[in-house]
Amino acid sequence: MGLWGLYSFSTARRVTAHLAQPKSKCRAWQRERLGLSLYSSSSADSSTPGSSPTFSDHELPANDDFDAIQFNPDALEAIVPFDDFDQGREERIWELSAAESAVLLAGLGQGCQVQRFPNAGTVFGVGDTFLRRFEMDRYSSFRLTNLYYPFANLDDWEMANFLLQSKLSMAKIDEYLSLKMVCKMLLSFWTAKELRNRAELLPTRPCWNYRIVNTPYPMKSPAILYFRDPLDCIEALFNHPYYADHMIYTLFRVFTTAERVVREFSEWMSGDVAWQMQSNLPAGATLCSVVLSSDKTHITNMCGGKVAHPLLISLANIKMAMRNKASSHVFLLIALIPVVEFIHLVPRMRSVLEACLFHQCLDIILQPLKIAAQVGRMMSDPVGGLRHCFTLLAAYIVDTPEACMLACVRGKTSPVTMASHKHFGDAFWHERHTGAKTLSQLSRIQCDPNDVERQFFLCKQFRLSGVTKPFWRNWPLSDPANFLPPEPLHHWYRKFWDHDVQWCKNALGAQELDFRYSVLHPIVGMRHFNHGITTLKQVTGRAQRDMQHYMIAVIGGAASQDVVIAVRALMDFRYLAQAPRITSIVQENISAALLEFHNHKDAITSEGLQRGTESGAALDHWLIPKLELMQSVAPSISELGVPVQWSVDTTEHAHIEVVKEPASTTNNQNYDAQICCYLDRVERCQLFETAIRLCALNGTNDARDHDVLDSPVEDPVLGTMRQPWKTVKNTPRRS
Repeated sequence: MGLWGLYSFSTARRVTAHLAQPKSKCRAWQRERLGLSLYSSSSADSSTPGSSPTFSDHELPANDDFDAIQFNPDALEAIVPFDDFDQGREERIWELSAAESAVLLAGLGQGCQVQRFPNAGTVFGVGDTFLRRFEMDRYSSFRLTNLYYPFANLDDWEMANFLLQSKLSMAKIDEYLSLKMVCKMLLSFWTAKELRNRAELLPTRPCWNYRIVNTPYPMKSPAILYFRDPLDCIEALFNHPYYADHMIYTLFRVFTTAERVVREFSEWMSGDVAWQMQSNLPAGATLCSVVLSSDKTHITNMCGGKVAHPLLISLANIKMAMRNKASSHVFLLIALIPVVEFIHLVPRMRSVLEACLFHQCLDIILQPLKIAAQVGRMMSDPVGGLRHCFTLLAAYIVDTPEACMLACVRGKTSPVTMASHKHFGDAFWHERHTGAKTLSQLSRIQCDPNDVERQFFLCKQFRLSGVTKPFWRNWPLSDPANFLPPEPLHHWYRKFWDHDVQWCKNALGAQELDFRYSVLHPIVGMRHFNHGITTLKQVTGRAQRDMQHYMIAVIGGAASQDVVIAVRALMDFRYLAQAPRITSIVQENISAALLEFHNHKDAITSEGLQRGTESGAALDHWLIPKLELMQSVAPSISELGVPVQWSVDTTEHAHIEVVKEPASTTNNQNYDAQICCYLDRVERCQLFETAIRLCALNGTNDARDHDVLDSPVEDPVLGTMRQPWKTVKNTPRRS
């Protein structure tokens, strides 16, 4: 079967060979057909737990704005299926139903329709582009004749850029500049101090501030919060020219068929939550969706135990293909949350006070975003279009313990549903734990907010953590049930290593499992575990993904059938849910895979494969928080887009660039302040490098030949009237 007609095959074997090709359109069509039965059954029974709603015509806005991709109707006039026992190979006409034709068109890549939100993302005028803002710098007049000011020329700037972004200390830079070979170079600086003074004249990014956060309880050290304006950071991302081709300003819905039966989800802007937010904004407004991420990270590995708590920010308007690339630098550091130790007799109260301090710091940092979410702010996009932007919270990417802290619930409780530890093994999705319900429960607690012990005791009946003022309480349209998405790295792959691998290890034995992994034939492009997997230490997410390639084949024939089915069901769940594009049919398959695991999980407990980590005793319960969080994956796809875009892989890599590498350049004293100074220098260099490259492309200046100024000008570094290049030649050099 071809795109515009039919292919004839002489034998059934050739048909099978054609369908076996990985990129065959017929194979894609066949896979979609196999999902029809599940889709039909789930649509008929709307009460099935975890099922997603269908999207019929009456659920769509009255003013439909569709961009339709037309298809060839001749491709559906007749389909000639071949039967293995049809020796005569007579042609038969196969009449397709509406659903079958819809799936067929989806497999052929035809009939796709895009519905855009009406009257959204309007451009209200002409704003400032990236280069225009660069030209508005207070030293822009000096760059009319010397593009690289405060440096003499391109070579001078390249040397300065290398030294400023290197990890060299000031002493090492001075030592390098004193080398005889370097002294022969015509540089405008000869000491590290002079180099950094010139770097202060470069255009700046959002400036860093600090503030001492006061609390009613004593601490061993003052809580110093280093932060910068998050709204300025959002505007810097929104206006950056590198993201011009990767920005989304208008919400959309994608249907794979003209009948609007099968819907496709990808970006956050294609989900239902984004549509609900846009519906509450004024006409023509642009939804500027904020993505936050925070997690504690170690600064010192060997000794000292220094810990930083960075807060990162990004935009969901940037496509996830760009946002998930670590080299894109889409996540910016906006704050370093103070990590302090409270003085209290009860250890449990110390963690409650730390959670209260965390929410108090978020209140201070995110206040400009909350104001812009109410009244909006005019921002310029990368091409200079002026848009009325509202900064609403789209997602907060965290691991499970920090998600509970943000949702203000205590341990052994789901942050997004009403399930507690006794219900983590249930085979259905529990009621959502919304922010309105949390605030309602807090309002019923009457006590002094400063009496943390009394507050914590009264919150026990609602399983709340004791935080009285959540940071999201006054952020419009912010709900923890919506902005806490599934996190693949910890919720899926870490669970595979902590639980699935242990079940297989207990079923086969550690020695047998390692032997089966070691004798597997090496495959190009896939990792080979020569010595097995049970003895691995510090297993990364990539290694956990590599193990999953072989697990079912390794335990097949050794473990019982129900155990293999249960492990395979979770494997199907992960592989289906990590796709960058998920249709409503695949969404139902994800729920079905999880339900299949629950139908066969009793074999794991009955055979004693679920055991305690320390005691090694067999367990008969399913107190696994990540298992309960899996119930929220399928519903979140239609609300927040595909889960793969919320993985912490990118943010944890960003911690290396914005925290660990800057910390390695410090003198191991007062880390936070020195990290901010280092990032300020590096970001100035990156901003200046971007600007001069764009100017060179636009022909603003000659990027290579322009060296010196022809007339004397006032130098802000020295405070004198001079010709920079001629004065530099006679500058005393450090010996």
